[in-house]
Amino acid sequence: MSHYCDLAPGHPFHGPYHDHEYGFPVEDDRALFERLVLEINQAGLSWLTVLKKRAAFQAAFEGFDIDRVAAYGEAERARLLADAGIIRNRLKVDAAIHNAGVVQALRAEHGSFKAWLDHHHPLEHGDWVRLFKRTFRFTGPEIVGELLMSSGYLSGAHRDDCPVQARILDAGPAWARPD
Repeated sequence: MSHYCDLAPGHPFHGPYHDHEYGFPVEDDRALFERLVLEINQAGLSWLTVLKKRAAFQAAFEGFDIDRVAAYGEAERARLLADAGIIRNRLKVDAAIHNAGVVQALRAEHGSFKAWLDHHHPLEHGDWVRLFKRTFRFTGPEIVGELLMSSGYLSGAHRDDCPVQARILDAGPAWARPD
């Protein structure tokens, strides 16, 4: 079985993501929301497809500004569904808009999306999936697992012998903190 640590190094899209983002703790709610939207859009497709479209997603969703996306109405939904630069799937677009509103509510209750994640950490993968399914739209086991692994809440993003793993451990991901 091939591992991301075998595939990514030197690749023009996978390499930078693997080396500088994947598995590192994410502090910013906008970046967490972006990861959620990108993971949702990866469903049924390759991660490479999503990474190649990432800049178009950032432009289409106005830098993943949570408040702006949460306020999207029919005109913005139509604009997104007509944007050939992103993945034009109504369920995924609707989930992004809905989930922006959910993140607003989590910020109101917990102070931030990250604080909500921290409040529930640590959970087993299955418990995270149940929590996300109760809270967000379009979040199954793969989406939740990759979101949490990519943002440092679940281990497994890198092999122990991958040079990036030591940098991630130095950054203090949630999964490596004593609880």
